[in-house]
Amino acid sequence: MTSDLATLKSRAERLRDLHTGDLLVLPNVWDAGSASVVAGAGFPAVATASAAVSAVLGLSDGEQAPWQEMFAAAGRIARAVDVPVTVDAEAGYGMAPRELVGRLLDVGAVGCNLEDTDHRQGGLADAGAQAQWLADVRAAAGEAGVPIVVNARVDTFLPASGLSGAERLTEAVRRGRMYLEAGADCVYPIGVRDREDIAALVAELPGPVNGNTGENVDLDTLRQIGVARVSYGPRFYRTALAQLKAAVEELRP
Repeated sequence: MTSDLATLKSRAERLRDLHTGDLLVLPNVWDAGSASVVAGAGFPAVATASAAVSAVLGLSDGEQAPWQEMFAAAGRIARAVDVPVTVDAEAGYGMAPRELVGRLLDVGAVGCNLEDTDHRQGGLADAGAQAQWLADVRAAAGEAGVPIVVNARVDTFLPASGLSGAERLTEAVRRGRMYLEAGADCVYPIGVRDREDIAALVAELPGPVNGNTGENVDLDTLRQIGVARVSYGPRFYRTALAQLKAAVEELRP
């Protein structure tokens, strides 16, 4: 285990507390260097982005990268900083709850994103089965003695869900409530772009909500709505690559 149990427990409790104060801003990272930049800038926690980590490995997101390599990257990130680290663990890589919790703690992570897309069958996972799985993850964390912070991603707004229009919001609220009741600490309705939809989710869900900034939704807007946490996925990784491309293009004769 990267850190001792007492340190991991303290960091998990700190990460949970960060969801109840001012908006928790998480500029997602992909390696030890980017993690050090974020922590060095004063952010109180570090979050990985599976799309960025898998891209560094030359592979696609959606559990296409071997979990061993994804967790190895998370371990390097956790060792590089002295703040809580939460890992984008995608849909859990088919692991049993105890194994997932154990591997997260082994690499020094105290939080995780867990999404309800079924990468093997396609579409959304059964909501009841997902809620039970989240409850089992919560129980496994309790047995391990570290209250891992679970950010339950709800994928109803993604095209692959097969939902459209108002049903996306209705189903997001239904699933979000189930996941919070199962023991999730935060609900992450990824892909929401409409301010009214975000406000409705914050109003309808009895727990913290993770949002994203977008063309018409900035950090101040999310704060006003009452969003607890905001993350950026692979956005900064892609920006870094774009800046690298521009810089090396200038070197061409």
